[in-house]
Amino acid sequence: MAEDFSKAVDDGLRLSKRIYFGKDRAVAPPKPPPSMARSATAFLPSAAMVYAVICDPGIVDNPDIPSYQPHVHGRCDPPALIPLQMYAIEMEVDCHHDTAFVTVSGTWRLHCIKGSRSCDCRVAIPMGLQGSILGVEVSVPRKSYTTELVVLEDDKGNQNFAPPQNGGFLIPNIFTLTIPQIDGGSNLSIKVRWSQKIAYSNGLFSLDVPFNFPDFVNPAGKRIPKREKIRINLDAVTGGELLCKTISHPMKQVRRHAGSMDFVYESDVLAWSKVDFSFSYAVSSSHMTGGVVLESASAHDLDQREMFYMYLSPGDIQSEKVFKKEIIFLIDISGSMQGKLIEDTKSALLTALSKLNSPDSFNIIAFNGETYLFSKSMELASEDAVERATEWINVNFVAGGGTNISRPLNTAIEMLSNAQNSVPIIFLVTDGTVENERQICAMVKNLMINGESICPRIYTLGIGLFCNHYFLRTLAMFGRGQYGAAIDVDLIESRMLTLFDKASSLVLANIKVDSLDDIGELEVYPSHIPDLSSEGPLILSGRYKGNFPKTLKVEGILADFSNFVVDMKIQNAKDMPLQRQVCARDQIEHLTAQAWFLENKQLEQKVAKLSLQTGFISEYTRMVLLETDHLKKVKESAGTKEASKKSNGRFETGVQGQRMILLPHLGIGFGNLSATVENTPPGYKSKLPEVPEIFKAATNCCETLLSYCCCMCCIQCCARLNNQCATALTQLCIGLGCFGCITCCSEICCSGNEG
Repeated sequence: MAEDFSKAVDDGLRLSKRIYFGKDRAVAPPKPPPSMARSATAFLPSAAMVYAVICDPGIVDNPDIPSYQPHVHGRCDPPALIPLQMYAIEMEVDCHHDTAFVTVSGTWRLHCIKGSRSCDCRVAIPMGLQGSILGVEVSVPRKSYTTELVVLEDDKGNQNFAPPQNGGFLIPNIFTLTIPQIDGGSNLSIKVRWSQKIAYSNGLFSLDVPFNFPDFVNPAGKRIPKREKIRINLDAVTGGELLCKTISHPMKQVRRHAGSMDFVYESDVLAWSKVDFSFSYAVSSSHMTGGVVLESASAHDLDQREMFYMYLSPGDIQSEKVFKKEIIFLIDISGSMQGKLIEDTKSALLTALSKLNSPDSFNIIAFNGETYLFSKSMELASEDAVERATEWINVNFVAGGGTNISRPLNTAIEMLSNAQNSVPIIFLVTDGTVENERQICAMVKNLMINGESICPRIYTLGIGLFCNHYFLRTLAMFGRGQYGAAIDVDLIESRMLTLFDKASSLVLANIKVDSLDDIGELEVYPSHIPDLSSEGPLILSGRYKGNFPKTLKVEGILADFSNFVVDMKIQNAKDMPLQRQVCARDQIEHLTAQAWFLENKQLEQKVAKLSLQTGFISEYTRMVLLETDHLKKVKESAGTKEASKKSNGRFETGVQGQRMILLPHLGIGFGNLSATVENTPPGYKSKLPEVPEIFKAATNCCETLLSYCCCMCCIQCCARLNNQCATALTQLCIGLGCFGCITCCSEICCSGNEG
């Protein structure tokens, strides 16, 4: 899909050469980069952008200065995408501890369509680390559009919904949305909101927001004013001193308090920003610190229990204070891992092995339907052992066979059962779904309850969308580890190494929170507290009823196996929207995993309600685009007074001047068992059979011939054909038509069999 999108933009840029901007060469639009310098995904958006969807190339023209070019015959299939020129852009970022909320507002003009014609416009929104779309608002002449979340289980067949339109995720971090039929020359005012995580590494919080605009979105004109504005509001929550490290744009500090500060950048520019917005900062602390933020439920909250947000930061930890590791890598080498997937996994695994310290020990288990061990026992991470492991990986990592997770997992748990003076770790990487996932989770849960003082920690990485990410999340939660995902298969190596860095830098284990058991109706996410890593803060959130303790202590075990206690600082939330924003996404994901594991319909309904209340997408809600025709609304309201209704996210019929456009499901789903059994690689999509070369040649020949002739020339030529030649051409056309009918019939039959 990403390559198709990029190719459509390339076609659109070629098509936009038809647009006439006047005699002054200085106002001609910038040229796209030369084809030699482009990759297959060179034209994916690197900032919020809008495109004209062109099916009929004949409508492409300047709405202000018609060029009266010759008519273009034919249609664009698939449609070409012409990037619209941008006239204003503004971004505001609110940072709360490890989460950022981004709001981007801008104005674009449909500069490439005749004033008398209209076309669809596609909005593309790239987001940062673990981005989650929260809402889109679009305003055009006479109409406005907003996104809403709804529950559809009782609304199947509702005639108030228009058929699904193009939209959803192009790749995991790029959200797209199609706005139907905008008149040429119109201005589109768009406001987009999303959330993303703030990365943490080596004591630094780092925020990166896509804000790199290509040259061809600059308006064609010498005197058109361009003004861009960025504002960042930073609340570290911890209350410590903030130290700003790096920043991409010339920001001016406008406010500073203990634990918070604001920056603003505003400037008239000749061209839009050519770099992403990046900002990094540190919170000064030489030791572990923690705190609790409390917030009362709002009057409209479905759950009236109080809320809490608990954090524990590692501080500046020395490398010698990290736990010694005994780690077993469980790597899926089933048939679906072939090609780039297995090669990237091998590369990341070899890098991880090189990062192990000499006192650490490791082993490798490759699995498909069978299990393959590098060694019958744990190996010290010496240079010789790593070299032998590298040779073994190169020989045995050959993709093929099915997927069996329980057998290698049981083997790894048994091998780590006698681990001493270390934290035993199981590092699982897979791209598939298996039938006994709930039984595997139940086994690990019982092991953690009945096991030794430090049971094996389980870290899981899911690749693509065919694996069940909620199974992997649940498995990691019961194993007191962490879960990661490489839904975009191009990110396997980086995501695997990021998760390994967290697993290999544990500084506090067996964490317990004192006095929480005395609180009434307590609910904690995650329910099993993971270990603290120097590669990121530990965050817990939840609900409770009654009075929260005035003092709270967190206990754990340090790398030298001595006990450690930290007093938590308790404060009331002021400008930090806990439930509405900061905690909501994590709670939705944990509750969804719990609902899957327990097969609990009430938990599914709870997730859906929380999703509707907070605006974060879930597996049990759908996003719709609500179109409001203001002119039609005024006319209808003048003739009749019908009440618009909205209840629990379900929109009723009878809403004046409104219609709803259903978007594709935005959740990641619960895996695909049939795709795993068939060893279908992640991201694979079936293609229609290729047209035989003889028909391609005939089509190209006809296109070449007709490109040199006008319609009248063709008519005059055909009028001079003799009967024999006309009969031969007729038979050829009938043959080509029959081939097309046969192809269509086969497609219909195949779809009928699938149905």
